[in-house]
Amino acid sequence: MTKTEDKMIIVGGGIGGLAAALAAAEAGQKTTVLEQAPEFGEIGAGIQMGPNAMAVLDRFGVGKEIEKIAVFPKRLVLKDTFTGEELSALDLGEEFKEKYGFPYIVLHRSDLHFALLDACEKSPLVNLITDQHIEKIEETTDGVVAIKASGEKVVGKALIGADGLWSKTRAYFSDDKAICAEYVAYRGTIPISEISDDANMDMDDVIMWIGPNHHVVQYPVRRGELYNQVVVFKSLNYKEDSDDWGTPEEMDQVFEGAHPLVEKALSFIERQIRWPMYDREPIDNWTKGNICLLGDAAHPMLQYLAQGGGQALEDASYLADVLKKHGKNYEAAFKAFQEERIPRTARVQRNARVWGEIIHAEDPTSILLRDTIFKQRDAKDFSQVDWIYGQKYGQGSKKITK
Repeated sequence: MTKTEDKMIIVGGGIGGLAAALAAAEAGQKTTVLEQAPEFGEIGAGIQMGPNAMAVLDRFGVGKEIEKIAVFPKRLVLKDTFTGEELSALDLGEEFKEKYGFPYIVLHRSDLHFALLDACEKSPLVNLITDQHIEKIEETTDGVVAIKASGEKVVGKALIGADGLWSKTRAYFSDDKAICAEYVAYRGTIPISEISDDANMDMDDVIMWIGPNHHVVQYPVRRGELYNQVVVFKSLNYKEDSDDWGTPEEMDQVFEGAHPLVEKALSFIERQIRWPMYDREPIDNWTKGNICLLGDAAHPMLQYLAQGGGQALEDASYLADVLKKHGKNYEAAFKAFQEERIPRTARVQRNARVWGEIIHAEDPTSILLRDTIFKQRDAKDFSQVDWIYGQKYGQGSKKITK
């Protein structure tokens, strides 16, 4: 058995794993981050960060760096895919920032990941290791153990599973399976010059075009140099354990007759890579002994509230709080952690599903009711998002509600 080191092991070097390492460092504790990939990095394209997430980034000292490369949209806008009619908007201006203490930003996922990675690399308490294929975890009298595919073992005092939707560490707590939503996403990021000459495009907005069983999201990233676009639709040809569904050809059929700006978006989408959409049911326990889950390993959710990354960051911030309070009594720290975080994340998971049903409504009566309600909203009515953005996990306080 490898000698037990006085450190916390973090399985997974994505947004949640790196943020957890910064949380432990803030509490004065050493971590070793085990990343499966040959190098640290993020796949995907854009990511949206609400003020609840920005509060955490500010706490960990990376907020200012991220703001240098982020875009600050003026509004979140819902439009009809086929008519182009604006159905509703949320104003993200000064009143929004004053209410929630931080702005709403959009940026490239790799830019966010790099900022967190850079902060970890600068910390003497964080050790980063790649090419670590962890197949199993366990706790023994020697400590917590991460077992690699090779059979080699890494032993520490505590372990956090932050290995995402397809988490191997989650199997220590649950034998549940990821649930396919029968939707797929196609993404594309293009130079802003490709579309900025279009007089009908408002480059300061995050736009979501919605329609029956589909939507398209558009917004600028990387200081406004790139334009991020995501096309999502439900496949009527879904087959379990198959890749022969949600094809580009089906995408073209779903969006036939769409508004010209939507058709233009589809022309720039990368068609070689499809992203089936999954989540899991909330579970009522993430911790046992000195082992705990965090981020998507604990609460994978659909993307419709743009809170996957935000909830992982909230996890990390509260982790810092409990580690400061309980020190190296990890069992007590992790129990306090999940007691606070499970109700919050389960609510976000469930509401993400509900929001997906709302924006993807296909029944004409449901669509009419939805659109009527949307059109009656004031852009500065924050009541529907207050429960998300109004709960902060910031420096020195469990929750700050404005």
